[in-house]
Amino acid sequence: MKNVYLCSISNIVSGTCLEDCKFCTQSVKYKANIERYEKKDVKKVLEEAQALVNLGASGFCLVTAGKSLTPKVLDYISFLAEELKVKFPKLNLIACNGTATKQQLKQLKNSGIDSYNHNLETSQNFYSQICTTHTWKERFETCENIKEVGLRLCTGGIIGMGEIDSDRQDFLNSLQKLNPESIPINFYHHNEALPLKPNNLTINQGLEFISETRKRFPNSIVMVAGGRESFFGQEQYKIFEAGANAIIIGNYLTTKGNEPHRDLEMLKKLNISIIHLH
Repeated sequence: MKNVYLCSISNIVSGTCLEDCKFCTQSVKYKANIERYEKKDVKKVLEEAQALVNLGASGFCLVTAGKSLTPKVLDYISFLAEELKVKFPKLNLIACNGTATKQQLKQLKNSGIDSYNHNLETSQNFYSQICTTHTWKERFETCENIKEVGLRLCTGGIIGMGEIDSDRQDFLNSLQKLNPESIPINFYHHNEALPLKPNNLTINQGLEFISETRKRFPNSIVMVAGGRESFFGQEQYKIFEAGANAIIIGNYLTTKGNEPHRDLEMLKKLNISIIHLH
Protein backbone atom coordinates (compact mmCIF):
# COMPACT_ATOMS: atom_id res chain seq x y z
CA MET A 1 0.00 0.00 0.00
CA LYS A 2 1.28 3.46 -0.90
CA ASN A 3 1.06 6.54 1.31
CA VAL A 4 0.36 10.15 0.38
CA TYR A 5 0.45 13.54 2.12
CA LEU A 6 -2.32 16.05 1.49
CA CYS A 7 -1.54 19.75 1.45
CA SER A 8 -3.87 22.71 0.99
CA ILE A 9 -3.55 26.37 0.04
CA SER A 10 -5.14 29.53 1.39
CA ASN A 11 -4.75 32.49 -0.96
CA ILE A 12 -4.80 35.20 1.71
CA VAL A 13 -3.67 38.18 -0.43
CA SER A 14 -4.76 37.89 -4.05
CA GLY A 15 -3.96 39.54 -7.37
CA THR A 16 -1.94 42.49 -6.06
CA CYS A 17 1.53 41.57 -7.35
CA LEU A 18 3.58 44.18 -9.26
CA GLU A 19 6.07 41.66 -10.70
CA ASP A 20 5.89 40.50 -14.33
CA CYS A 21 6.14 36.70 -14.05
CA LYS A 22 4.59 35.52 -17.31
CA PHE A 23 3.09 32.40 -15.77
CA CYS A 24 1.13 34.16 -13.03
CA THR A 25 -2.41 35.56 -13.07
CA GLN A 26 -1.68 37.32 -9.75
CA SER A 27 0.35 39.96 -11.60
CA VAL A 28 -1.57 43.21 -12.09
CA LYS A 29 0.33 43.63 -15.38
CA TYR A 30 -1.73 41.02 -17.26
CA LYS A 31 -5.18 42.05 -15.98
CA ALA A 32 -6.39 38.46 -15.68
CA ASN A 33 -10.01 38.04 -14.64
CA ILE A 34 -9.42 36.85 -11.07
CA GLU A 35 -10.59 37.80 -7.61
CA ARG A 36 -8.33 40.47 -6.07
CA TYR A 37 -8.21 41.43 -2.40
CA GLU A 38 -5.74 42.82 0.16
CA LYS A 39 -6.26 40.57 3.14
CA LYS A 40 -8.44 37.55 3.87
CA ASP A 41 -10.41 37.64 7.11
CA VAL A 42 -8.75 35.65 9.92
CA LYS A 43 -12.01 33.83 10.73
CA LYS A 44 -12.29 32.65 7.11
CA VAL A 45 -8.69 31.34 7.14
CA LEU A 46 -9.41 29.38 10.34
CA GLU A 47 -12.58 27.95 8.78
CA GLU A 48 -10.65 26.87 5.68
CA ALA A 49 -8.00 25.19 7.86
CA GLN A 50 -10.67 23.32 9.83
CA ALA A 51 -12.37 22.06 6.66
CA LEU A 52 -9.11 20.80 5.21
CA VAL A 53 -7.94 19.19 8.45
CA ASN A 54 -11.27 17.33 8.43
CA LEU A 55 -10.37 15.98 4.98
CA GLY A 56 -7.00 14.70 6.20
CA ALA A 57 -4.68 17.49 5.08
CA SER A 58 -1.48 17.78 7.12
CA GLY A 59 -0.04 20.86 5.38
CA PHE A 60 -1.67 24.29 5.19
CA CYS A 61 0.01 27.00 3.12
CA LEU A 62 -0.58 30.73 3.63
CA VAL A 63 0.09 32.40 0.27
CA THR A 64 0.36 36.11 -0.49
CA ALA A 65 0.82 37.94 -3.79
CA GLY A 66 3.96 40.08 -4.13
CA LYS A 67 7.69 39.90 -4.58
CA SER A 68 8.77 39.88 -0.96
CA LEU A 69 7.80 39.55 2.67
CA THR A 70 6.98 43.15 3.68
CA PRO A 71 6.74 44.22 7.36
CA LYS A 72 2.93 44.46 7.04
CA VAL A 73 2.62 40.96 5.55
CA LEU A 74 5.12 39.58 8.07
CA ASP A 75 2.98 40.75 11.01
CA TYR A 76 -0.19 39.41 9.37
CA ILE A 77 1.32 35.96 8.72
CA SER A 78 2.82 35.83 12.22
CA PHE A 79 -0.59 36.59 13.75
CA LEU A 80 -2.32 33.98 11.58
CA ALA A 81 0.32 31.38 12.44
CA GLU A 82 -0.14 31.93 16.18
CA GLU A 83 -3.92 31.63 15.86
CA LEU A 84 -3.69 28.49 13.70
CA LYS A 85 -1.17 26.78 15.99
CA VAL A 86 -3.44 27.20 19.00
CA LYS A 87 -6.31 25.53 17.17
CA PHE A 88 -4.34 23.02 15.07
CA PRO A 89 -1.06 22.27 16.89
CA LYS A 90 -0.22 19.27 14.66
CA LEU A 91 -0.77 21.08 11.35
CA ASN A 92 2.36 21.68 9.25
CA LEU A 93 2.06 25.43 8.69
CA ILE A 94 3.67 26.67 5.49
CA ALA A 95 4.25 30.32 4.54
CA CYS A 96 4.67 31.37 0.91
CA ASN A 97 5.28 35.10 0.85
CA GLY A 98 8.11 35.78 -1.60
CA THR A 99 11.75 36.61 -0.99
CA ALA A 100 12.65 36.87 2.69
CA THR A 101 15.57 37.70 4.97
CA LYS A 102 16.85 35.43 7.73
CA GLN A 103 15.49 37.83 10.36
CA GLN A 104 11.99 37.75 8.83
CA LEU A 105 12.08 33.97 8.54
CA LYS A 106 13.15 33.65 12.19
CA GLN A 107 10.10 35.71 13.22
CA LEU A 108 7.83 33.40 11.24
CA LYS A 109 9.45 30.34 12.82
CA ASN A 110 8.94 31.78 16.29
CA SER A 111 5.27 32.44 15.45
CA GLY A 112 4.64 28.79 14.57
CA ILE A 113 5.47 28.51 10.86
CA ASP A 114 7.07 25.10 10.18
CA SER A 115 7.93 25.34 6.46
CA TYR A 116 8.51 28.09 3.91
CA ASN A 117 7.69 27.68 0.24
CA HIS A 118 9.64 29.65 -2.33
CA ASN A 119 9.85 28.05 -5.75
CA LEU A 120 12.85 28.36 -8.04
CA GLU A 121 10.24 27.95 -10.83
CA THR A 122 12.68 26.87 -13.56
CA SER A 123 16.37 26.84 -14.52
CA GLN A 124 18.58 29.85 -13.88
CA ASN A 125 19.20 30.13 -17.61
CA PHE A 126 15.51 30.18 -18.61
CA TYR A 127 14.25 32.39 -15.78
CA SER A 128 14.93 35.74 -17.49
CA GLN A 129 12.56 34.67 -20.28
CA ILE A 130 9.62 34.40 -17.88
CA CYS A 131 10.40 37.21 -15.41
CA THR A 132 12.38 40.46 -15.69
CA THR A 133 11.47 42.29 -12.46
CA HIS A 134 13.60 40.16 -10.16
CA THR A 135 16.31 37.54 -10.55
CA TRP A 136 16.46 33.78 -10.12
CA LYS A 137 19.45 34.36 -7.81
CA GLU A 138 17.21 36.19 -5.31
CA ARG A 139 14.97 33.16 -5.23
CA PHE A 140 17.86 30.78 -4.64
CA GLU A 141 19.23 32.99 -1.83
CA THR A 142 15.85 32.98 -0.07
CA CYS A 143 15.86 29.17 -0.22
CA GLU A 144 19.30 29.17 1.41
CA ASN A 145 18.01 31.55 4.11
CA ILE A 146 15.08 29.21 4.81
CA LYS A 147 17.42 26.30 5.46
CA GLU A 148 19.81 28.39 7.55
CA VAL A 149 17.13 29.46 10.05
CA GLY A 150 15.91 25.87 10.48
CA LEU A 151 12.58 26.00 8.65
CA ARG A 152 11.63 23.12 6.35
CA LEU A 153 12.33 24.10 2.76
CA CYS A 154 9.58 23.62 0.20
CA THR A 155 10.77 24.57 -3.28
CA GLY A 156 9.96 23.40 -6.78
CA GLY A 157 8.67 24.93 -9.96
CA ILE A 158 6.53 24.87 -13.07
CA ILE A 159 7.08 22.85 -16.20
CA GLY A 160 5.59 23.43 -19.63
CA MET A 161 6.34 27.17 -19.88
CA GLY A 162 8.35 26.84 -23.09
CA GLU A 163 11.56 25.61 -21.48
CA ILE A 164 13.51 22.75 -23.08
CA ASP A 165 14.54 19.46 -21.48
CA SER A 166 18.02 20.74 -20.57
CA ASP A 167 16.35 23.56 -18.60
CA ARG A 168 14.36 21.01 -16.63
CA GLN A 169 17.55 19.05 -15.91
CA ASP A 170 19.37 22.24 -14.83
CA PHE A 171 16.41 23.11 -12.61
CA LEU A 172 16.70 19.71 -10.88
CA ASN A 173 20.47 20.20 -10.55
CA SER A 174 19.83 23.47 -8.69
CA LEU A 175 17.27 21.81 -6.44
CA GLN A 176 19.87 19.18 -5.56
CA LYS A 177 22.13 21.92 -4.17
CA LEU A 178 19.31 22.85 -1.79
CA ASN A 179 18.03 19.34 -0.96
CA PRO A 180 14.50 20.49 -0.02
CA GLU A 181 12.21 18.50 2.25
CA SER A 182 9.34 19.06 -0.17
CA ILE A 183 9.26 19.62 -3.95
CA PRO A 184 6.04 20.93 -5.52
CA ILE A 185 5.82 20.26 -9.25
CA ASN A 186 3.33 22.47 -11.08
CA PHE A 187 2.19 21.99 -14.67
CA TYR A 188 1.66 25.30 -16.43
CA HIS A 189 -2.07 25.99 -16.62
CA HIS A 190 -2.71 28.46 -19.43
CA ASN A 191 -4.78 31.61 -19.03
CA GLU A 192 -5.59 33.69 -22.12
CA ALA A 193 -4.49 36.87 -20.29
CA LEU A 194 -0.93 35.56 -19.95
CA PRO A 195 1.77 35.95 -22.63
CA LEU A 196 3.01 32.34 -22.51
CA LYS A 197 1.82 29.76 -25.01
CA PRO A 198 -0.28 26.83 -23.71
CA ASN A 199 1.57 23.92 -22.12
CA ASN A 200 2.78 21.70 -24.98
CA LEU A 201 4.23 18.87 -22.91
CA THR A 202 2.70 15.40 -23.20
CA ILE A 203 1.37 13.45 -20.23
CA ASN A 204 4.28 11.02 -20.67
CA GLN A 205 6.80 13.87 -20.45
CA GLY A 206 5.10 15.03 -17.25
CA LEU A 207 5.25 11.55 -15.75
CA GLU A 208 8.90 11.18 -16.76
CA PHE A 209 9.72 14.44 -14.98
CA ILE A 210 8.00 13.25 -11.79
CA SER A 211 9.90 9.97 -12.06
CA GLU A 212 13.23 11.76 -12.57
CA THR A 213 12.51 14.01 -9.57
CA ARG A 214 11.75 10.99 -7.38
CA LYS A 215 14.93 9.26 -8.56
CA ARG A 216 17.05 12.30 -7.65
CA PHE A 217 15.26 12.96 -4.35
CA PRO A 218 14.47 9.57 -2.81
CA ASN A 219 13.82 11.06 0.64
CA SER A 220 11.90 14.23 -0.28
CA ILE A 221 8.17 14.74 -0.55
CA VAL A 222 7.39 15.02 -4.27
CA MET A 223 4.14 16.90 -4.59
CA VAL A 224 2.09 17.30 -7.74
CA ALA A 225 0.47 20.69 -7.31
CA GLY A 226 -1.03 23.21 -9.75
CA GLY A 227 -2.25 21.90 -13.10
CA ARG A 228 -2.70 18.30 -11.91
CA GLU A 229 -6.33 18.10 -12.99
CA SER A 230 -6.08 20.01 -16.29
CA PHE A 231 -2.78 18.41 -17.38
CA PHE A 232 -3.34 14.75 -16.46
CA GLY A 233 -7.14 14.55 -16.73
CA GLN A 234 -8.30 10.95 -16.38
CA GLU A 235 -4.69 9.76 -15.97
CA GLN A 236 -4.03 11.49 -12.64
CA TYR A 237 -3.59 8.11 -10.95
CA LYS A 238 -0.33 7.63 -12.89
CA ILE A 239 1.45 10.37 -10.90
CA PHE A 240 1.65 8.03 -7.91
CA GLU A 241 3.13 5.24 -10.01
CA ALA A 242 5.73 7.77 -11.21
CA GLY A 243 6.77 8.60 -7.64
CA ALA A 244 4.59 11.43 -6.34
CA ASN A 245 3.67 11.07 -2.67
CA ALA A 246 1.77 14.31 -2.07
CA ILE A 247 -0.97 16.34 -3.76
CA ILE A 248 -2.77 19.62 -3.18
CA ILE A 249 -6.37 19.07 -2.11
CA GLY A 250 -8.98 21.76 -2.70
CA ASN A 251 -8.51 24.91 -4.76
CA TYR A 252 -5.30 26.58 -5.94
CA LEU A 253 -4.46 30.28 -5.94
CA THR A 254 -6.69 31.48 -8.76
CA THR A 255 -7.93 28.20 -10.28
CA LYS A 256 -10.30 25.56 -8.99
CA GLY A 257 -9.10 22.12 -8.02
CA ASN A 258 -11.04 18.87 -7.94
CA GLU A 259 -13.89 18.59 -5.47
CA PRO A 260 -12.01 17.18 -2.43
CA HIS A 261 -14.29 14.15 -2.14
CA ARG A 262 -13.32 13.14 -5.69
CA ASP A 263 -9.64 13.13 -4.76
CA LEU A 264 -10.36 11.11 -1.62
CA GLU A 265 -12.36 8.61 -3.69
CA MET A 266 -9.48 8.34 -6.18
CA LEU A 267 -6.98 7.60 -3.38
CA LYS A 268 -9.28 5.00 -1.83
CA LYS A 269 -9.75 3.31 -5.19
CA LEU A 270 -5.96 3.21 -5.66
CA ASN A 271 -5.51 1.75 -2.15
CA ILE A 272 -3.42 4.77 -1.11
CA SER A 273 -3.40 5.80 2.56
CA ILE A 274 -3.32 9.40 3.78
CA ILE A 275 -0.46 9.98 6.20
CA HIS A 276 0.52 13.00 8.29
CA LEU A 277 3.76 14.92 8.46
CA HIS A 278 5.27 14.99 11.95
